[in-house]
Amino acid sequence: MSQQGIQQPDSLSLPADSMSVSLDSLPMPADSVPVMPDSVIVHPDRDAQPVQPDIRKAKAEVQKAKKEVREAKEEMRQVKTEIRKRRRVLQWKSELRFGWGDQLFETLMWHKPTSIITTMPGTWTKTYHENYSYSQHLWIEYQYYYAYWFSLGGLVDLSEVGWNDVTRNGAGIETNVSERKYFYNAVVMPTIRFTYISHPNVHLYSGLGLGMDINGGTEPNSKGNKTEIGLAANITLIGVSANFSRCFFSLDFGGMLALRDKNTIYMAMSRIMSVGFGVRF
Repeated sequence: MSQQGIQQPDSLSLPADSMSVSLDSLPMPADSVPVMPDSVIVHPDRDAQPVQPDIRKAKAEVQKAKKEVREAKEEMRQVKTEIRKRRRVLQWKSELRFGWGDQLFETLMWHKPTSIITTMPGTWTKTYHENYSYSQHLWIEYQYYYAYWFSLGGLVDLSEVGWNDVTRNGAGIETNVSERKYFYNAVVMPTIRFTYISHPNVHLYSGLGLGMDINGGTEPNSKGNKTEIGLAANITLIGVSANFSRCFFSLDFGGMLALRDKNTIYMAMSRIMSVGFGVRF
């Protein structure tokens, strides 16, 4: 064969795409695939933490705590109720007290300054009321409690005013002094009391009484009577007692009134303040 019959290519030309080879398209032996260890592989269904049971436990603890709070509140309510009941229990139903009250009305009415005349002739005489004295109100009261806030009882009150009739001449010189003269008021009445605060240590109350007054003494009235009977009333606007077991001290503010009619008044502003000492049984 001649050299002219066989033509040698000047160069070997291949498509450009034929040089790019994909690794994925290359065959790989089965034993060459890497195997991940079981500890590294995550199994969602098997390895997920059980969250729901923890929520139920927390809810149970909250419910338990709420129950304990409710029980504590109920126990406290029962304790307070028991305290209130004990305070309202009538440990003693009877009360007896003695006391003293002022005589402001009598002092204002009768203790007037005496103006002694000294410019008249020596033979002229006049009688003056002098040397006044006041017994103040001395009283005794009994109360029976039907409830811790309500009681009924009775009151006896005595008071007296005394003086001397002094005769003086025109120069003001004393010529005669009479025996002691006086008038008194004896009050007897039923009473009612309302107690607002009934504590073992303190009582706060108000009261009202209505009865009769016996007015008497050494001097007769315009009708010649030495003894008269009239209406009497006593009001306690506010009273307070400090209690020491069975015994107590009391302080009352109010007033006592006694009159026969609109023209004859025996007391009007008397016993504005009263202090007392008593015992319960």
